[in-house]
Amino acid sequence: MPAADKGHVGHSKPADSPIGLPGSMPRPIKITMLGAGSGFTPTLMRDVLCIPTAGAGEIALVDIDESRLRTMHQIIARLVVESGKTGWRVSATHDRRQALPGSDYIVNCIEVSGLGCVRHDNDIPLRFGIDQCIGDTVGPGGLFKGLRTIPVFLDILRDALALCPNALFLNYTNPMSMLCLAAARAVPQINLVGLCHSVQGTSHVLAKRAGVRCEEMDWECAGINHLAWFTRLQHQGRDLYPALFEKARQDLAGQPADPDDAKDLVRKDMMLHFGAFITESSGHLSEYLPYYRKRKDLLAKYSRDKYDGGSSFYANEWPTWRKDADEKREKMVQGIEPLPPWERSWEYCSWIIEAREKDKPFRIHGNVPNTDPVSAAGPLISNLQQDGCVEVACMIDRNGINPTRYGKLPAQMAGICESNMRYFDLAATAAVERSKEAAIHALMLDPLTSAVCCPAEIKQMTLELFEAEKEFLPGYK
Repeated sequence: MPAADKGHVGHSKPADSPIGLPGSMPRPIKITMLGAGSGFTPTLMRDVLCIPTAGAGEIALVDIDESRLRTMHQIIARLVVESGKTGWRVSATHDRRQALPGSDYIVNCIEVSGLGCVRHDNDIPLRFGIDQCIGDTVGPGGLFKGLRTIPVFLDILRDALALCPNALFLNYTNPMSMLCLAAARAVPQINLVGLCHSVQGTSHVLAKRAGVRCEEMDWECAGINHLAWFTRLQHQGRDLYPALFEKARQDLAGQPADPDDAKDLVRKDMMLHFGAFITESSGHLSEYLPYYRKRKDLLAKYSRDKYDGGSSFYANEWPTWRKDADEKREKMVQGIEPLPPWERSWEYCSWIIEAREKDKPFRIHGNVPNTDPVSAAGPLISNLQQDGCVEVACMIDRNGINPTRYGKLPAQMAGICESNMRYFDLAATAAVERSKEAAIHALMLDPLTSAVCCPAEIKQMTLELFEAEKEFLPGYK
């Protein structure tokens, strides 16, 4: 993936634009969807069918949960019928090695352990004083999700390399930074990019707050997943930050102009103190930082409910979300619940496929190695860990993913990213080498964990998590 010099990196395709790229898809394609029971599947596959000139292909669904696989097979087959694109066929199997041969694109949305570890990931750290909101990409919860997921993920990548070596691998599974970093180190030959929607989502949030049309904003954004910074934010040559700073001061002082402005306080506070807005929502962002979740008074001041910082929010709600999603899908199959509306989303998957197949350049923000091992031309973000994983603007064309070189982040922003990258470095090592020692060291560097616990407590907590989740962590020593 050669890196290009940084140019204008402005706005990605808006969510409300169903218009495809010009030109026609030159060939039928095969898309293999791993973790087909995921909530992403109906949206991503509908998006593919929304490509105006995608007239033929195969969608191969893979999931080890037979019930969810069967239901999703019926839903995607109905979407194909509704699309009127009879050249598409849908297959389903629990065996990925059966599905992978001939794949042009692999979309990864797997979940390892299901509901088996949700409470452990939250409740054991909570006994040590670590209050998590989401806890699936960083902190103790994120670490152990990575330790469970990465060994399975690497086996998938090795299968893909053997069975469809030219496929483009689109990873949606969290913890994103850990998985992409482990892939780059253990299976570097694979053509992979990590995809999130926090950049697209935040660009729309900022446009709304600034009172401008999102497609008219001019911006640059770079950093790491869930911790990327909008370092430039303009509208028709006007810097939007001064007005956003003033609004944030009012909101943090308890004088919001609108009730909705009383939310998202962590991001606003970080913007005021560090100089730019960050891509992840306040509740999840607070877990990447040592400042906001270490004392009850700080939680009361900066955190609100649900995604805005609610304690144990993900652990408490995810089992219900999963149950509700399964029930909704059954109703879709029965015709009681409507299928997803025919409106192409801002998820990058279909836009990448269209741009690559048509050789029509399209810009995304993707998670890629900071230094391209092929060109050896230096890091994409020059003051971040060279063998780490970064989130930067990437151009998509026939050659696949072409990251752009951002340059140097402001030092204070780079420092925040770097503190998390050192944690991800050791977390990836722990998963690749099945090392409990590296896992313990990773949490000793985790910003939130180290703000709350001493090293001895971190070691005790990590070993307790290993014991509680040993069924899902074979081979760790």
